[in-house]
Amino acid sequence: MKEILKAENLHKYFHDPDEFHVTNNISLAVNESEFVTLIGKSGCGKSTLLYLLATLDTDYKGRIQINGTTVTGMTQNELARFRNEHIGFIFQFHFLLPEFTVLHNVMLPALKLNKLDIGTIENNAVDKLDQMGMKSYALKLASKLSSGQQQRVAIARALINTPSIIMADEPTGNLDSVNTGIIFDIFKNLAQQGNSIIAVTHDKDFAANSDRTIEMADGRIHQSINNQKPV
Repeated sequence: MKEILKAENLHKYFHDPDEFHVTNNISLAVNESEFVTLIGKSGCGKSTLLYLLATLDTDYKGRIQINGTTVTGMTQNELARFRNEHIGFIFQFHFLLPEFTVLHNVMLPALKLNKLDIGTIENNAVDKLDQMGMKSYALKLASKLSSGQQQRVAIARALINTPSIIMADEPTGNLDSVNTGIIFDIFKNLAQQGNSIIAVTHDKDFAANSDRTIEMADGRIHQSINNQKPV
């Protein structure tokens, strides 16, 4: 199976107010179409690790490779373009622009990447919204949607540049059980379509139904659990 992401010997320190070794010699790999969840108690380093893997935090020791490209050592401008093209990131809070329509919010990363004409980008955005069950809301202002709807739009936005890997930090943290189930099903379908997914979660059921769960403790990987049932 093709390896999408590989991290080797990641060390991350916080220095204020005291030095704290937040990720301690972490190595891991994620394969194509794999749905991986990161779990552990608050402060264990799971969100910090996700931000390192997503290239949003570059102050670390070690090496990260995504899609065969070593991203460690890239400039901030190089990383910004690489992220926009290869990684879709979903935050706990959707971070949609409330004064823009749903459609415009989804189009923004593709407009920034500037690889396609506006008409093609708009058609792709409509397709992504349709995939999320949100096509009929395309011309509504983002501020007029419910939390669950806004998070689905945020996923559509993360998908607009057809990234090979989706990373999510507590994507269901602000949602009720019904919307949590909807988001989980979306992630499962995305993995089946070829996307790799890494999601930080406190939801044990959400984690247990992913392909693999990595449990962290004290800045280290405590165990890696294969959740896939034998056929």
